Amino acid sequence: MKPKAFDRSEHVYKNDAFVELVKDAIRFFNGTPVHTLPPPESFLGTGVYAIYYTGKNPVYKKYAELNRLSYSYPIYVGKAVPKGWRQAHVSDNQLDQSKGLFNHLREHSRSIGIAQGLELQDVMCRFVIFEGVSSDLISTVEAALIKLNMPLWNTAVDGFGSHGHGRKRYEQAKSEWDVIHPGRAWAEKYNGTHAEESAILSRIKNHFKNIEREP
Repeated sequence: MKPKAFDRSEHVYKNDAFVELVKDAIRFFNGTPVHTLPPPESFLGTGVYAIYYTGKNPVYKKYAELNRLSYSYPIYVGKAVPKGWRQAHVSDNQLDQSKGLFNHLREHSRSIGIAQGLELQDVMCRFVIFEGVSSDLISTVEAALIKLNMPLWNTAVDGFGSHGHGRKRYEQAKSEWDVIHPGRAWAEKYNGTHAEESAILSRIKNHFKNIEREP
């Protein structure tokens, strides 16, 4: 069979229904209840979540102002995928579901609880649980929320969602988040050359200047 001449247009997938599906998922996400971090009760499920800041740290003053009337501007967006997701071994059996989403939120609460300059009482969260075939939307919705909201800890300051890597990785640099919010014991063991705090804080100021949406 003779190959056809290359035509890029024949490889571009477009589907307005898919775009509307993602928009609908985001609308649903924004309408879900807001809870403390972590939520007051453990639960099964995986999906997408957002964390909102309303505290008095002057570095994040803008978020306190933006979220004064409603939780609309997350400082961080993340996801928890089902067990076996990367190998397409996802189970629909309720008994086989993990507490991935709750565990992520609980781990984030521990990071914030021991971090200098942050108070756990100043953060809230909301989340959506995706079950069955809808779990295929998890990464897509997470990416859409990040693109829409440009959360600070996703786009301008890295490292909030990091985990300890063991002593073999201690030669690496401390993350930017751990530089401005020291407290996680495993991060303090990293001895690589990290970014200067002043440079990180400057980038945060520029980030807020570039936020186009108004409260």
